[in-house]
Amino acid sequence: MELRVRDGRAVLAGEDETGEREVDPHSLPLGADLAEALHEWAKVADAVVRTETPADGVASALVRRRGKQLAGRLAAVMNAPVRYTDPVSGELVSVDAPEEVERAAVQTVVGEEQEVEPTPWGTGLTVSFITAAIVTVTVVSLSLGLGETSRWLALIANVLVVGGLAPSVWLGRKVPVWRWVSYGVVTGVLVAWVVLILTLL
Repeated sequence: MELRVRDGRAVLAGEDETGEREVDPHSLPLGADLAEALHEWAKVADAVVRTETPADGVASALVRRRGKQLAGRLAAVMNAPVRYTDPVSGELVSVDAPEEVERAAVQTVVGEEQEVEPTPWGTGLTVSFITAAIVTVTVVSLSLGLGETSRWLALIANVLVVGGLAPSVWLGRKVPVWRWVSYGVVTGVLVAWVVLILTLL
């Protein structure tokens, strides 16, 4: 079985008596969470590929890592190796089904019960605050500097900055460590825009 991205949707390709077929993950008994996670990953991967993010960029790396992680979960549920086609580089990787203990843990994630680690609010919010401060200062400085030349140029720069950050922020919002950075980036951009609006009044 092979995990692919096709027009912003995740598909699973396999051989049968009629030849190769591609099926929607929702049509297989994978669990709604895993099928939804596959489609969400595919949607973000498609957006990253369309914006031609460099292969060594943060968004591309997150897409690649998340794809391998989902292929591993898929292999555990299917109890069979899964080939994974990286949508950014086109590289084909084979992911083996995990050992019995790991498989039980993955199946617990697919099912209802999952033991959740405590959320590190103190450290996480500190990271978010620092990230928000850096992003706020950067966006305000860039906008004010360009605004002296042309307000339209400053507006276009803001749109490009936010558009460039969006795929990384979208991917990182559910990753345990990176979600705090994502929260900081979103907060920083919003605070910067409020500051810029106030400077125009």
